[in-house]
Amino acid sequence: MYVAIEGPIGVGKTTLARLLAEALGAEPLLEVVEENPFLPLFYQDPKRYAFKAQAFFLLSRYRQLSRLKERPLFGGVVADYLFDKDAIFASLTLEGPEWDLYLELYRELSPRLPAPDLTVYLRAPVPVLLERIKKRGRPFERAIDPAYLEALSQAYERHFARYPHPLLVLEADQLDYAPGGPDRKRVVELVKAHLSLGV
Repeated sequence: MYVAIEGPIGVGKTTLARLLAEALGAEPLLEVVEENPFLPLFYQDPKRYAFKAQAFFLLSRYRQLSRLKERPLFGGVVADYLFDKDAIFASLTLEGPEWDLYLELYRELSPRLPAPDLTVYLRAPVPVLLERIKKRGRPFERAIDPAYLEALSQAYERHFARYPHPLLVLEADQLDYAPGGPDRKRVVELVKAHLSLGV
């Protein structure tokens, strides 16, 4: 079993991945974010550091997900990202020869990875994302541009409008699945139902 959680910055992917991993007896696979040395620099100077930040993420995510083919995971895995995420972000920040080179790398690596049995797409309005980002308190995210979050949300919508694999869409601003939240059991049951149906 391989479940991926996806959605824009601050939507609640990691919280849901941890909940589902525990409920499904799976291993949580969490993306490397704060270890990316170029990410704080990207937020200060996007044009200069976009390619470096994306290349780091591309290779980091590829290495993590390639483990799924190398060894058996008895209860499966729940990842708080989808490999496609990298191209979604890169499409907003790269252009010209850098975008062409990035796309060539992405298209070379992507077919080597397994597709999830189910992808859970979380979405929420930009004001909700901004509030959650503020609450999370990562220093390099403090000055994040609402317009960037809006463009990112739209890019996610375009991506999942033509997504070819099993998909469950959840409105994250209408669900509270944080520790102690009232919707934890409901969300777990929804995911289990979609996994069993393969829809």
